[in-house]
Amino acid sequence: MIVRGCWMAVGVASLMAAFLFGQDRPARLTFDVESIHPSPADEQGGGIRALTGGQSYTARNAPVKLIISLMYKVPMRQISGGPDWLTSDRWDIDAKADKPYNLDDLHTMFQNLLVDDFKLKFHIDIKEGPVYALLIDKTGSKMKANDRPQDYEIPIQGPPAAIVGKRVPMEYLSWWLGQQLQNDGRPVVDRTGLTGNFDFALSFTPELPPGINRDNLPPGFLDHPSIFEAVKQDLGLRMEPQKGPVPYYVIDHAEKPAAN
Repeated sequence: MIVRGCWMAVGVASLMAAFLFGQDRPARLTFDVESIHPSPADEQGGGIRALTGGQSYTARNAPVKLIISLMYKVPMRQISGGPDWLTSDRWDIDAKADKPYNLDDLHTMFQNLLVDDFKLKFHIDIKEGPVYALLIDKTGSKMKANDRPQDYEIPIQGPPAAIVGKRVPMEYLSWWLGQQLQNDGRPVVDRTGLTGNFDFALSFTPELPPGINRDNLPPGFLDHPSIFEAVKQDLGLRMEPQKGPVPYYVIDHAEKPAAN
């Protein structure tokens, strides 16, 4: 009887622990204060970035499709469906959290902002297709590891002839490289096995849109290597054509938010 009672006590305790654990789920990450307005018609430039301190995120003159691309690290060409204004309309967004968070949490908050305020709904279709696998070249990585604390700066900045990467994770680098290959259509998939963040300098000649007359380009514009050669020379990586799963984000629904 004593043994049976002990097992019953253990069973009840296990059930209670499971119940309490289920009730102790982490809270959904959302910003504490949000301001969303259509951008002024004469607004120039723009951008999307976290602000120093890790408590605020801002977007200026930004289309929703570009925001989706950044927050989910998917090239814009792999986002389809939804109303035309997702690409044509520009928005100014200021969002503030209740305390500092890391970048991953801030991106989750912005994803939830899209769901809550723009009523964004989408599904993902995975299709086998051509990709570029980002691999470590035989020469070895030439990037410098950066283990300093988060500084909330945009990881990659500068014109193609003088790109500077600071605290860049491989997921971000892969997404960024895919954005540069708009004429190609292949996404870049990280298969380096590298973890952490890295600093680097990168100089290349960008892809030219169809119909551009090379004779009309500024002097020195074509003096830099292609992005493929530059990735090898400057980063010690390579982009190798392969086949692999390609995610396509299909927008099912979106609504313009009321200005607040």
